[in-house]
Amino acid sequence: MPFALNPAAVWPIVLLCLSNVFMTFAWYGHLKVKAAPLTLVILASWAIAFFEYCLAVPANRIGHQVYSAAQLKTIQEVITLVIFAGFSVFFLKESLTWNHLIGFALIAAGAAFVFKG
Repeated sequence: MPFALNPAAVWPIVLLCLSNVFMTFAWYGHLKVKAAPLTLVILASWAIAFFEYCLAVPANRIGHQVYSAAQLKTIQEVITLVIFAGFSVFFLKESLTWNHLIGFALIAAGAAFVFKG
C-alpha cells in the first residue's frame, strides 16, 4: 500500500515555501539596487508582499486543520531560514559561514521541540 499524505498537512508547507520566496525578495531583494530611492523600494516591497500574503494566509488556514498555530509558525520560521540561506548565497552572492550554519542548526533543533510529544 503506497504512503498517502494528508493534503492539509502538505499544502501548507508548499504554500509557505512559495510565500517565503516572495517575502524574502520583498525584504532583501532591494539590497541589490542600492541606488533606488527608499520610497520606491518600500512600495515595491509592499507590492511583492501582497503575493506573499495571498499564499501565507491560505497556508495557515489550511494548515490549522492539522497543525497548531505554534507548529505553523515554527514550520514557517524553518522554511524562512532555508529560503533565506539559498537567497543569500545565490541572489546576494554572500557566503554562509560555519557560524551561520551552526546558528541555523540550533534554531532547527529548537523547532524540533515544538513537534515533540
